[in-house]
Amino acid sequence: MSEINLNTTNTWCPGCGNFGIEVAAKKVIEKIGREKTAITAGIGCHAKIIDYINVNSFYGLHGRPVALAAGIKLANPDLNVIAFSGDGDSLNEGISHLIHAAKRNSDITVVLHQNRNFALTIKQYTASSPKGFVSNSSPGGTIEDPLNALDMVHSAGATFIARSFSGDLPHMENILEEAIKHKGFSFVEILQPCPTWYDTSSDYRENSYKMSSIPEDSLAKIKEWNYQNGGKIPVGIFKKEEKGVFERDIIVGEEMVSVEDIVNSKI
Repeated sequence: MSEINLNTTNTWCPGCGNFGIEVAAKKVIEKIGREKTAITAGIGCHAKIIDYINVNSFYGLHGRPVALAAGIKLANPDLNVIAFSGDGDSLNEGISHLIHAAKRNSDITVVLHQNRNFALTIKQYTASSPKGFVSNSSPGGTIEDPLNALDMVHSAGATFIARSFSGDLPHMENILEEAIKHKGFSFVEILQPCPTWYDTSSDYRENSYKMSSIPEDSLAKIKEWNYQNGGKIPVGIFKKEEKGVFERDIIVGEEMVSVEDIVNSKI
């Protein structure tokens, strides 16, 4: 990994929710320390964030930012590792990596840029597009029910689950900082309007509301919004649980050892 030249023209569309995510991420990374942080991204509009943040980073193949992040964390457990991914990136191509990282409680943070379409390739439906979504791959409207990403990672065992809205910068900053500080697998879904292909700005602004605390029944609250247009959308932290961390508790044979021991060849 190496720092990149940031003399790069920003090519996100005017009004894209990625701008807000970028600003929030920069502020949080500066706070936790750039030298202690590494980021990954896959393929899609979300991935351009790597071009605009001066920190060690790694572009991956489509759907692979979570796998990359897990590998980086294994190699250097002291790093704060953040995987930026889109819904098409990690809920379609890379869904198996996301599920298994959550299941093993890998100590990484996954930030899902949830614009609910394949925007970079000019509007196709993804696993989280609402039923009836008209796109270049579903000209008659998709007949599939949308996948609830929070429900999925909850079922897989994620120990930190949260949602924010790209139009609320302070809320995003707080959520991202909490997620990165959490020891274990952190999943943050950021609702991100795509003004070019799927502009959900009004829906999110009018219907999202902040939870006052972590709900006792996190799954019920997660299922409150079904990813269709309309309906109230809870944002905030849904789940925060302490549990054994994969990189800290790897078992080799019958002996539990640390990743540091593995890296330093002490076993």
